[in-house]
Amino acid sequence: MTKWEYMTAPVLVHATKQILDNFGADGWELVQVVPGMNPENLVAYFKRPVA
Repeated sequence: MTKWEYMTAPVLVHATKQILDNFGADGWELVQVVPGMNPENLVAYFKRPVA
């Protein structure tokens, strides 16, 4: 059975692609993006398998 680790991270709207690409390069899979505390911020939820 696959075991997972999870992470949440703030994402700035003006740099979304760059930020998400960086997490993807580290093996994180984007699960969901939700609004943050203000309109310029989002919160991203990620998961990746535990080695």
